[in-house]
Amino acid sequence: MPEESLIVRGAREHNLRNIDVTIPRDRLTVITGLSGSGKSSLLYLLGLLDHPTDGTIRLRGQDTATLDEDVLAQLRLVELGFVFQFHFLLPEFSALENTMLPMRRLARLNDAQIETRAFALLDSFGLADQARKLPRQLSGGQSQRVAIARALANDPLLILADEPTGNLDSAASANVQTILQQLAHSYSRAVIVVTHDRDFAAAADRIIVMSDGRIAAGA
Repeated sequence: MPEESLIVRGAREHNLRNIDVTIPRDRLTVITGLSGSGKSSLLYLLGLLDHPTDGTIRLRGQDTATLDEDVLAQLRLVELGFVFQFHFLLPEFSALENTMLPMRRLARLNDAQIETRAFALLDSFGLADQARKLPRQLSGGQSQRVAIARALANDPLLILADEPTGNLDSAASANVQTILQQLAHSYSRAVIVVTHDRDFAAAADRIIVMSDGRIAAGA
């Protein structure tokens, strides 16, 4: 059995009801459902961006539901990596500098170590020759790969992605999908993706279907 990384029991939030779900490592989990079904709300709850009004959310066994915002912010920085439909790269910084930002915030490495790790991450996604370019000089697919590299900067346990291929062409989408699968299967991450993409969902290890703020299938 894969190791459990995140466990939610009886969680409620403003438009979520009685959420029970376990997110293991080594698995790509897709959350899907109709618009307004609660997909993104569930992702934000799992990503510790929203507080449940009831229930527990355990990350590595620690109940996070009652932690204050400063502690949660540190947990997000260390344990979670976020990828969104729009890459949100800072336009004035190069791909390399964008990838370095989370490590600078965490301040566990010196400048040389941060730059070395950031470059290695970009190189692992075929972006070594793009490292010094600004976001406006990159394609959509390249920008999204930089965003994934940035999400991995602090070696997090969970990767959470909200429609990560929604703004990409089919080739770039397939590339991002492959990367997220590899992160789960080869690098022992827990990867959670909200998507409307049926091909992406079909390739997942598990599909969670949301309906009216509840998990309708796949928990």
